[in-house]
Amino acid sequence: MRLSRYAALTSAFLVTSALALTGASAAASAQLTGAGGYVALGDSYSSGVGAGSYDGGSGSCKRSTKAYPALWAAAHRPSSFTFAACSGARTGDVVSGQFGSLGSATGLVSITVGGNDAGFADTMTTCTLQGESACLARVAQARTYITNTLPGKLDTVYGGIAQRAPSARVVVLGYPHFYKLNGSCIAGLTEKSRTAIDAAADDINGVLAKRAADHGFAFADVNSTFAGHELCSGSPWLHSVTYPVEESYHPTAAGQADGYLPVFGSAA
Repeated sequence: MRLSRYAALTSAFLVTSALALTGASAAASAQLTGAGGYVALGDSYSSGVGAGSYDGGSGSCKRSTKAYPALWAAAHRPSSFTFAACSGARTGDVVSGQFGSLGSATGLVSITVGGNDAGFADTMTTCTLQGESACLARVAQARTYITNTLPGKLDTVYGGIAQRAPSARVVVLGYPHFYKLNGSCIAGLTEKSRTAIDAAADDINGVLAKRAADHGFAFADVNSTFAGHELCSGSPWLHSVTYPVEESYHPTAAGQADGYLPVFGSAA
């Protein structure tokens, strides 16, 4: 999700400006290598914002060597690896800026996208700064978008991937719940706000899974691995509001390695 525009002036300004998915078997890896290369598409949950160890050449895309695509590629050595995922990417950005990495030789594609389209950054800003009532209203707005508008945008992305990489296995990865409900947090958002945010994550994952299935793609649900490692769990694999603030509400290096990588490896 996008947490890209920020400045270190005040903590409120930081929060406001910043808040804008182990291995496959050896046989599967060998089959992939023979079939073609691996292309990682999508937003900051695939580029690895929050995991640190960023490739300086990736600029504001903030691609991390600790992100699940880089970890998988290092372990399985596909015939080629193109890391196109970029922090802040929406569905339109994937279509206009990342499809050039795809081709007839592409054997595997991973993607996380949709959270920025749904406005999760603005939602988390609202929930962090404006209280429960405003939070619940903004979450409701995001859920309406997820239900009514996001499916068509995903169809455009998924249809384009299928057209440009017709031989590829495509794995769509979802987003984890942010919060463990009735957990250990004693401050911050109210329980109603946390419940609503998790429900919106369920909504977007449901849409992602349905649209992926309709295009013949695999869907990887990361909530199975993140369970017990949400915020308020006592052992989170997600950053809360932090500095750099763009890393807030993103997986840590452990979240990438232990949350996203295993489910991607199983689906790939």
